[in-house]
Amino acid sequence: MTTLSPDGAAGARKVRRATMNDVARLAGVSIKTVSRVVNDEAGVHPATAERVLAAIDQLGFRRNLSARNLRRGSSTGTVGLVLEDVGNPFYSGVTRAVEEISRLRGRQVITGSSDEDPVRERELALEFCSRRVDGLLIVPAGLQHGYLVPEMRAGTPVVFLDRPAGDVVADTVLVDNVGGTTEAVLHLASFGHRRIAFLGDAPDIFTANERLRGYREGCARAGIGFHESLVVMGPHDEVSVREALHRLRRGADPATAVVTGNNRITVHALRALAGAASRPALVGFDDFELADLLSPPVSVIAHDASALGKAAADLLYARLDGDGSPPRRVVLPVRLVARGSGEVRA
Repeated sequence: MTTLSPDGAAGARKVRRATMNDVARLAGVSIKTVSRVVNDEAGVHPATAERVLAAIDQLGFRRNLSARNLRRGSSTGTVGLVLEDVGNPFYSGVTRAVEEISRLRGRQVITGSSDEDPVRERELALEFCSRRVDGLLIVPAGLQHGYLVPEMRAGTPVVFLDRPAGDVVADTVLVDNVGGTTEAVLHLASFGHRRIAFLGDAPDIFTANERLRGYREGCARAGIGFHESLVVMGPHDEVSVREALHRLRRGADPATAVVTGNNRITVHALRALAGAASRPALVGFDDFELADLLSPPVSVIAHDASALGKAAADLLYARLDGDGSPPRRVVLPVRLVARGSGEVRA
């Protein structure tokens, strides 16, 4: 394999980064003078400063801000964000909100995906801590978070979002999962549906379990009873959703409506139902891009991903600013967006 140097020369060896010593040598000044120029300190003659800046440009020198700040015993200017999957549009919205808040606070965000793996979550969180991040925001994949206790005792604030921690007490920001699926069931029941199915994620995931609980509550409040045969929990992919819908819609007493437990399950369901002669009424949890442009437009239980990210970031920065109040649990509201797919009468 041919390798290229920055100027395109094949086979060139990797060049080490320039140091302050290199800048001082090229500019013909002391390291202290370079440090003063780099840190915009007074006491350097303008002509000397210009010579130092020219050397910096020529060598491509960059300050190691983390090392400088650690020597001073101050912030590294970073926070860590552990998500389920940064490729999921919902978590992309969370990330963008955290980045915006952090930018205003002069910090950068380091992000990683756990892929719903507790071991990967732990590895990422501890890796971020080893890089001395100022704080952590975590969408937990597992139920054991005792590994964070030493970091929390050392002063690193941790905020959990979308799901609570399993075995530590910490700030948490959630959405109203129970209320959302309750409202979805009641909405479908108001159009005459009595056989309402629920397709949820893996039941050991907090959000999936809470949304199943809301589905149960909705059935009870609508007076339609709860039937295990109408519930299919994940994890789900396109094939499993298609098979589940096929089973739920056949027989003497088929499901006439479906509540889907997250945006990915909703998309799988829409693909499975594409081209079908008849379609069940459908309400999905989580909004998603182009949902309003489909035929029919998709009714959803919507919540603001950016609001989730902002609330979590605000809590984290409050702790970094010295807020020592007891851990908080914030639950953000959801809302039903009726667009057509959930307004089909039985």
